[in-house]
Amino acid sequence: MRKSHPVRRAVLAGAATVSGIVLLLSLKPASDPGSASAAGGAVPPVAAQSPQGGRGAGAGTVTGDAASTQYGPVQVRLTVSDGKITRAEAVQAPKGGQSDRITADAVPKLNQAAVAAGSADIDAVSGATYTSAGYVKSLQSALDKAAAAAGSDAGAGQGTQVLTGDAAQTQYGPVQVRVTVSGGKITGVETLQAPKGGRSDQVTADAVPKLDRAAVAAGSADIDAVSGATYTSAGYKQSLQSALDRAGG
Repeated sequence: MRKSHPVRRAVLAGAATVSGIVLLLSLKPASDPGSASAAGGAVPPVAAQSPQGGRGAGAGTVTGDAASTQYGPVQVRLTVSDGKITRAEAVQAPKGGQSDRITADAVPKLNQAAVAAGSADIDAVSGATYTSAGYVKSLQSALDKAAAAAGSDAGAGQGTQVLTGDAAQTQYGPVQVRVTVSGGKITGVETLQAPKGGRSDQVTADAVPKLDRAAVAAGSADIDAVSGATYTSAGYKQSLQSALDRAGG
C-alpha cells in the first residue's frame, strides 16, 4: 500500500497540472491584447454618435421688410443656419398680367443666387430689374435682422446696433439709410428712402444696390458716387454718415 502511494500522488499532481493548464487557457482571451482590441470595438459607436447630436445647428427663419416696387411689393424670407443662408423664398412678388411670367422666371433665380452668394450682393435678373431691386432690398433687411438676432444671442462682446440715419434731401427726393453695425463693422445697409418717379426709378434701382455694397465693403461713408446718380449718391453718403455718427463713428 505504501509503495503504491507515490503513484497516486503522481497521478493527482498530473491531474492538478492539467486542470491548471485548462484554467489558464480559459482565462487567456480576457488578457490577450487582440481580444482586448476586439472588445474595444464596441466603444466607437457610443463615441461616434449621430451627427444630429452635439451642438445645436443655430437654424432660424427671418422675414425681411416688404420692398415696394413699381409693379408691387417684394418680400423675402430666409432660413439661416450657422450664419449661412440655407434657403431663400419670396413670400410676396409682383403678380397679375405680365408680372406673373416675370415673377415665375426671376424669383427662382434670385432665390438660388441668394443662397449661393450668402449675401444680398447678387445680380439683377435680366428683364426683371424692379423685381430684382425689391428682392435685394428685402433680402438685405432680412439679413440685417438675422445679424441683429445673432448679436443678441451671442451676448456681450458683439455690440450689434441697427441705426437709421437722417433723411437727406436731394434735388430729386429724400434719401435715408439704415445701417447694421456689429463689432465695429458695417454688416448691412438698407435704403429706406430714395428718389422715385419717372427716370428716378431706374436710377435708384441701379444705384442703391451699388451704394449698399460699397458701404459694407468700405466700412464707412467714404465711398464713390455711382455714375449717373450724383445727387442720390450724395444724399446716400450724408444719411449713411449720420447713422454711423450715432454708432460712434
